[in-house]
Amino acid sequence: MSRPPLIGVLALQGAFREHVRMLETVGAMASEVRLPKDLLGLDGLVIPGGESTTIGLLMEKNALMEPLRAFAREHPVFGTCAGLIMLAKDTTDGPQPLLRVMDITARRNAFGRQLHSFEAPVELTLAGVAHGSMRGIFIRAPWVDDVGPGVEIIAEYDGRIVGVRQGHLLAIAFHPELGDDTRLHSYFLELVSAHRN
Repeated sequence: MSRPPLIGVLALQGAFREHVRMLETVGAMASEVRLPKDLLGLDGLVIPGGESTTIGLLMEKNALMEPLRAFAREHPVFGTCAGLIMLAKDTTDGPQPLLRVMDITARRNAFGRQLHSFEAPVELTLAGVAHGSMRGIFIRAPWVDDVGPGVEIIAEYDGRIVGVRQGHLLAIAFHPELGDDTRLHSYFLELVSAHRN
């Protein structure tokens, strides 16, 4: 029997402990990532929420930007909230450090500032199959303004794109790790498993 997948969680800022808990709930082993050496041996990576400009600056300070780009080209990565922004090729909000590995344009704080945080049902479509709704927890959340031809829309709320997949890369505008619905983390592990085989 093969070992469970080993998933790194970028632990520079944000709700990384909640992602660790959720990954362990769905059967993965989880490891915190702060330095390039922490990427060695991982099967996948989660980039959690937080403040995207700060996360980008911390990536640069810890010499993680290029190692993360290289990792994302070869391994599944799951970005949530600020993680979605970090994976994007561009934002509508001016220059900032980005990994630029997904063909999407993100709009930061698209639903408003912290005091405009809310919960609402999000419609999920995974692997081309409708999966009903999921409670989306939106905290200073982005949305996806524009997608390239190779990007699949997997989550929508109020006519806005709040979840996308491009090959082995997954990005969600809300915080599934703060709820108890494990479907997106399980789906990410399916991508990891397919990539390992």
